[in-house]
Amino acid sequence: MEDVALADIATQFGTPCYAYSKKAITKNFNAYQTALAGRDHLICYAVKSNSNIAVLQTLANLGAGFDIVSLGELERVLMAGGDPCKIVYSGVAKNAADMQRALEVGIHCFNVESEAELAVLNATATKLGLLAPVSLRVNPDVDAKTHPYISTGLKENKFGIDINLAPEVYRRAASMDNISVIGVDFHIGSQLTEIQPFVDAVDRLLVLVDELQAMGIKLQHIDIGGGLGVRYQDETAPSAAAYLDALLPRMAGRHETVVLEPGRSITANAGVLLTRVEYLKSNGSKNFAIVDAAMNDMLRPALYQAWMDIQPVTANHGSKETFDVVGPVCETGDFLGKDRDLAIVQGDILCLYSAGAYGFVMSSNYNSRPRAAEVMIDGSRMHRIRARETLQDLVRGEQLLPAD
Repeated sequence: MEDVALADIATQFGTPCYAYSKKAITKNFNAYQTALAGRDHLICYAVKSNSNIAVLQTLANLGAGFDIVSLGELERVLMAGGDPCKIVYSGVAKNAADMQRALEVGIHCFNVESEAELAVLNATATKLGLLAPVSLRVNPDVDAKTHPYISTGLKENKFGIDINLAPEVYRRAASMDNISVIGVDFHIGSQLTEIQPFVDAVDRLLVLVDELQAMGIKLQHIDIGGGLGVRYQDETAPSAAAYLDALLPRMAGRHETVVLEPGRSITANAGVLLTRVEYLKSNGSKNFAIVDAAMNDMLRPALYQAWMDIQPVTANHGSKETFDVVGPVCETGDFLGKDRDLAIVQGDILCLYSAGAYGFVMSSNYNSRPRAAEVMIDGSRMHRIRARETLQDLVRGEQLLPAD
């Protein structure tokens, strides 16, 4: 990774360990900047994909905005030096306390997902004597052709407002005293590897924008969401340039700022998970490589049946055999990969690729396992950006019952 051997990372920081390339994060973000050159735009990195404050700091220093979905993510962005004026607040369950904090720091926009949320936001802004900037997240009913758990743009999904009902909701929003309607937003899913669903969604969105204009509601920005996929195995994922080359001509001649919310495409292939082979085991018909990383460290294979490449860091030992790469958690679903051809011995370090997005952020302490360390690689330098949790960390905040 950059100028550092992966084996050296594992030696210095132990395993399991997440490692990220600052150079790769920068390159992936700048690909969007280059593709949007000459067009008013705001790139809001989706914090949910990787929320380590050093990752956020790296992006803030590049001029990124941020797409958040919780109060915790808001505070992370602020700690990392992010500009609150470049924050959009998404998510279906914002409460009044979340809204109050976001209003107080002066975020760019709330992506409102329901009429009920709109009413609470107006009441909260009224109480504070502030004006809440609002974009309605509309649901264009476009099939993103992705895993059903990460599809967000169909009518049966919990997200957004039916695009056919949106004009009336916009009318009500515009009539509220402490709401300022400034934009429109959609997000149809994650890990999209085809451009056509984006095109279909933008086309439907622009019809709505024109209808709103005719109603006297003039928008300042059009938020085309995120969800651009990456290559994990053999996917042909479009580049940021190809993605935007297909969408920007449809918005030619329009005054609205283009807002994007990329996440996975910036960090996924900028990170890896390193893990050590504890034991090799065979039950006669199946070989197992039992490693020290588990589903609590990387949930994607168990949750989404996601395929992630796994390769040995150290030199190959003899001929390859077929292994299921499994972890220590007491679940049959605890695996990182199945039927992988590997030449390995006990003690080898394995690298799980494409682990920079939806990796550590989805990790847990299941089976009372401390969460992994995180490291940022910058050229030849290794920076620990999260210490490995200790056993004491596992029980912080807990206490025994008083003695009888």
